[in-house]
Amino acid sequence: MRKEEVQDIFLKILREEEDVSAGVAAIKTLLTVIENYKVTTVQELDQNLQLAVDAMRHCDQPVAAISSGCELFKRFITFAKLDVKSFDECEQIMLQRGRIFLDTLLEARGKVAKQALPFITDGCKILTHSRSRAVLQAMLEAAKTNTRFQVYVTMSCPDNSGEAMHKQLEAAGVDATLVLDSAVGYILELVDIVMIGAEGVTESGGIINKIGTYSLAMSALQLKKPVYVLTESFKFSRIYPLNQQDLPNEFKYLSSVLKSADLSKQHPLVDYTPPSYITLLFTDLGILTPSAVSDELIKLYL
Repeated sequence: MRKEEVQDIFLKILREEEDVSAGVAAIKTLLTVIENYKVTTVQELDQNLQLAVDAMRHCDQPVAAISSGCELFKRFITFAKLDVKSFDECEQIMLQRGRIFLDTLLEARGKVAKQALPFITDGCKILTHSRSRAVLQAMLEAAKTNTRFQVYVTMSCPDNSGEAMHKQLEAAGVDATLVLDSAVGYILELVDIVMIGAEGVTESGGIINKIGTYSLAMSALQLKKPVYVLTESFKFSRIYPLNQQDLPNEFKYLSSVLKSADLSKQHPLVDYTPPSYITLLFTDLGILTPSAVSDELIKLYL
C-alpha cells in the first residue's frame, strides 16, 4: 500500500460527499484500507492503518478531527485482538466494529443538533463563526419547527467559509446576515448567544477552531454573552495546550505550509480557545460543561 493511494481514496471521499467532514472521511478511508488491502497478521494491519493516518495528515485538510477520530477508531476496533485466535476472524470483527463506529459517527451530528434545539428560541439573535456543519444542522432543524430567529455569520477569512454558511441558511429561509470578521465586537451587542462549532476539543474542555474564534469568545465574555459549542465527541482529543504557541503546528497550518522555512511569516488557520471562555458544549454524549470533557475522554479511552 502506497501513501498516494490512501490520499487518493481520502480526497475522493471529500470530493464526492459534499457534506462529509474530514474526520468522517478519514474513518471511511481506514475502513477501505482494511477491506481492500489484505494482510496476514495484526502487526501488518496496524502498520497499514498507521501509514494511512500519516498519509491523510499530509493532505492539506484540517488535522485536528482526523487525528482524534482515527485514534478513537483504531482503539475501538483493535479490542478484537483480545477476543479471537484466528487473524481472518479478527479482521472481520474489526471491520464489523469499524462499521458500527462509522454509523455512530454519522448519527452524532443529528444528536448534537437535538441537544442544541431548545436553546434556539423565537426572536433570538445568534452570532456564528465560519461554517460548522453541526451548527448549520441545528439551525436548519430549528427553522423546520417554525422558530423565528436571526443569524449573523462572520465572513471568516482567509477562505471566506462563512459565505457558504450564509447562503445555506438563506436558502432554508433563515434570516441570515453576513458580517465582517472585524465587526464581531459591534455585532455582539445585538445578539443573545454565540453558537460555534469545533475542529477539535482538548482535554481541558477548550476548543481548536477556525482562526478568530478566540477573539470572538473573549469579546463574548466581556459582553456577558453565552458561548455554546456544537461538536461531535469523536473530535475529543488527548492534547492539553496551554496557549496559542503550545498548539501543535500541524494543527495550525496545512501540510504544504509546514514545509516553509519560516512559519512565523505564515497565517495560522485555527486558534485555541481556553475552557474559561466556553459556556457549554453540545455533544452526542449530552450537554457538557468544559470541565466534564476530561471525564468523557477517560470513558472513551477505557
